[in-house]
Amino acid sequence: MNLKKYLVRALHRLQKGPGYTYKELLVWYCDNTNTHGPKRIIKEGPKKKLIWFFLTLLFASLVFWQWGILINTYLSYNVTSSLSIGFKTMKFPAVTVCNANPFKYSEVKHLLKELDRLIEAALERILQPVPGNSSENISPPLDLELWHQIPLVLIDEHDKDNPVILDIFESNHTAGDNQTDGGNQTEEKKYKLAVKLCSHQGSDNCTYRNFSSAAQAVTEWYILQSTSILSKVPLHERIRMGYQAEDMILACLYGAEPCNYKNFTQIYHPDHGNCYIFNWGMDEEALNSSNPGAVFGLKLILDISQQDYIPYLSSAAGARLMLHQQKSFPFLKDQGIYAMAGTETSIGVLVDELERMGYPYSDCTMNGSDVPVKNLYSQYNTSYSIQACLRSCFQNHMTETCGCGHYMFPLPEGVTYCNNEDNPGWAYCYSSLRSSIRHRQICIDSCKETCNDTQYKMTISMADWPSEASEDWIFHILSYERDMSTNVTLDRNGIIKLNIYFQEYNYRTISESAATTIVWLLSSLGGQFGFWMGGSVLCLIEFGEIIIDSLWITVINVIGWCKGLKQKRAQARYPDAPPTVSELVEAHTNLGFQHEDAGALPRDEALPPEPGTPPPNYDSLRVQPLDVLGPDSDAE
Repeated sequence: MNLKKYLVRALHRLQKGPGYTYKELLVWYCDNTNTHGPKRIIKEGPKKKLIWFFLTLLFASLVFWQWGILINTYLSYNVTSSLSIGFKTMKFPAVTVCNANPFKYSEVKHLLKELDRLIEAALERILQPVPGNSSENISPPLDLELWHQIPLVLIDEHDKDNPVILDIFESNHTAGDNQTDGGNQTEEKKYKLAVKLCSHQGSDNCTYRNFSSAAQAVTEWYILQSTSILSKVPLHERIRMGYQAEDMILACLYGAEPCNYKNFTQIYHPDHGNCYIFNWGMDEEALNSSNPGAVFGLKLILDISQQDYIPYLSSAAGARLMLHQQKSFPFLKDQGIYAMAGTETSIGVLVDELERMGYPYSDCTMNGSDVPVKNLYSQYNTSYSIQACLRSCFQNHMTETCGCGHYMFPLPEGVTYCNNEDNPGWAYCYSSLRSSIRHRQICIDSCKETCNDTQYKMTISMADWPSEASEDWIFHILSYERDMSTNVTLDRNGIIKLNIYFQEYNYRTISESAATTIVWLLSSLGGQFGFWMGGSVLCLIEFGEIIIDSLWITVINVIGWCKGLKQKRAQARYPDAPPTVSELVEAHTNLGFQHEDAGALPRDEALPPEPGTPPPNYDSLRVQPLDVLGPDSDAE
């Protein structure tokens, strides 16, 4: 019951409103507010009132302008970076070592035989100094079908406005031809070697990949052709044709503990064949480094067997290695370094830990779960990285655009690798996609950096190893340990020694923090309001109070206006006031007398009307319903 009374009173209070007008409300606010300025507007004379009104309006505008700047600064979510240096026992990084050459030439020679014969004949045509000394009579004949799938062409740029494209095996022109001008002066023709890529064989929809050097063109052409051939070889066969751990890793020592090739995890890398990872942390706990210095690091002796390199595929000789975090995939092509054969390479390591702030301060990800690109490297059970995301994005675009996947990246489910037989235009599609800025930007926008990352800064130094004085006994021992032979089967061109260690235990942490916080925003807003208007939070509450009262008055006025409009519409339907009961009775009586004066019979004795005669009209005498009577009816 009490609640009902309370609600009724509250309803009456809402209907009544504040009880004053806009002007009265404004005067009350200016007279009672604690903000400087408004009170002077109503208490000063006319001239000062105008001055104080202008100053109050000016400084209020400045306050709102400054508030807009401060809020916009806060919503930009800027960060500040801080650098701190710590000292602790650290995990030794994962070390991936690969051979610069992906396969043993002796193992893949039968697959690349026709390809090697083609490139040798093409080089003979390109480099021959005497016209006519061509390779047209090679026996057995060359497989030109393989050549025409992705041909090498010569581009004659003597006339730059009208360059001439010459197929190497269909033209008698060679890069060594000279042109005589006037019989006395000779001018060498400007030839460039290019790779011709067409959407399909025999099509005019082609593109030419130009190179400044024929060596680059030959390497690129050989990579494309060998990719098509090797993509059809099963994975286990490719692993078998690569360098095995027991042949490549001759010696291993971590700190004072001996190790061997069994302490390495093998993975197949498309660029470098079989790679071996030390301290990857997949099956066992990561190793800690007990002390800084070369004595407590990892020491390796590798044999890269340079004499078994593929001549046209690998132009660099050495070992490719990379330091990275545990359980992360090594992208050696982007982040790896070379170690040269016949040297001892020492790598001192410093650690940088990066800690980025997440959304909304930066668009980083913790584990890649919020990235819209499917990580194709998850089949290795490795952690997310932006390199894995970019390559997965490219492979997804290639499978959608070209209908097959590139040999250098993992495959999505239900997709096969590209090759010349099943996908004749794959190289053209791949080249177009790789040079497409739009597709590249899509992948850049889709992939995110990791919020936490560890980077290894390396200081590299090298020396010849072994020395001339010690190479005899070192090669004898290493040859005996690997091949159980008393003969020397190793040489300086295939041996590499690596020393990897922490330079010091100091590590740097680069962390981000918010440049603006909610505390900073509130204090800045209050500072500006207090400086320009002399106000505080209570002044804002006062201002909010008159805003609410103004809205309250507005609502009540709108309701009143609607009621008045409704009454006006009702009056328009009844322009005169409704008749009272006495007026209706009097009108009825007068009508009866008028009938008697006209000689009509009394109503009781009136004859019935003749058939077809309309009844008298009594509508005008009908009493109106009480609900439409006016307020005067009560008085009657």
